[in-house]
Amino acid sequence: MKDNFGVLQDGIVYLRSVDPADLPEDVLEETGQVDQLWSIHNSDGDQLAFIADLEMAQELAKQFSYKAMTVH
Repeated sequence: MKDNFGVLQDGIVYLRSVDPADLPEDVLEETGQVDQLWSIHNSDGDQLAFIADLEMAQELAKQFSYKAMTVH
């Protein structure tokens, strides 16, 4: 079962480094000019969000009582 943010009951979110050059134009327009993005996923691999800073992504996960794991 997923919560309101799409995170599964296991409470784990995965953070993956994304090169903005690999994203579609419409996504780039929303993210602005950044050199690096982090994609946040649930345990099923569903993408939940993009965030520009790893530390911010980890802090956001902690604030919602999720365990953040980085993947390559």
